[in-house]
Amino acid sequence: MSADPRTYEYTQEILRDRIILITGASDGIGKALAVHVAGLGAQVILHGRNKKKLEKVYDEIAGVDGAPRPSIAVLDLATANAGGYATLAKSLDDEFGRLDGLVHNAGILGERYSIEQYDAVLWQRVMHVNITAAFALTQVLLPLLQASDDPSIIFTSSGVGRTGKAFWGAYSVSKFATEGLSQVLADEHRHTNLRANCINPGATRTAMRLAAYPGEDRDKLKRPEEILAAYVYLLGPDSRGVTGMSLDAQ
Repeated sequence: MSADPRTYEYTQEILRDRIILITGASDGIGKALAVHVAGLGAQVILHGRNKKKLEKVYDEIAGVDGAPRPSIAVLDLATANAGGYATLAKSLDDEFGRLDGLVHNAGILGERYSIEQYDAVLWQRVMHVNITAAFALTQVLLPLLQASDDPSIIFTSSGVGRTGKAFWGAYSVSKFATEGLSQVLADEHRHTNLRANCINPGATRTAMRLAAYPGEDRDKLKRPEEILAAYVYLLGPDSRGVTGMSLDAQ
């Protein structure tokens, strides 16, 4: 890795013909990334649990000059079972036959409580959506990723997934686990073309950030569209050989 991914510069064709699945693509960083990489030539698969919201993103991408028409994959990660994951994998295999990129962007915050006060049921839900679902989706899509010549998996981490902080509860612990999952996967595939890395988006103007810091001045935060260079870097050919890393988007 010779350059700073946060200031990575790239051509308008950098992701041409790449097939990329983005989870949580209905809003926030996922939506911004989906629209951006489609504009760079990628065939985007929009994942989310709300079909109407995904259709709005679809329409936005359809209006981008030169962008391939995206696909929509509706799956609720909080309730999906093995059959739901298998069905998604089969539909992608039937339509595309491979997957060049998988971006795990979907996640939930839970509550900002102390460990002493944290509700066990909510804890399990946060851990399930943020880490268990990412594991399950990765596992079922590995054959499609391995069919690519240059496959890349991006997991979403956090500053509180590197250093634990009070009152971040299940979210923080799930992000520590995300870092671990990415590292284990990277090491298992170190002698293949598959690479797995984490990105910490940092303080970004999203609904999750507002929920975590309701009193914060949102105008001082970067918009999702402003932090995408590191994602493009990891999804494109210039990051070949970069794996097991945890990068900052800003």
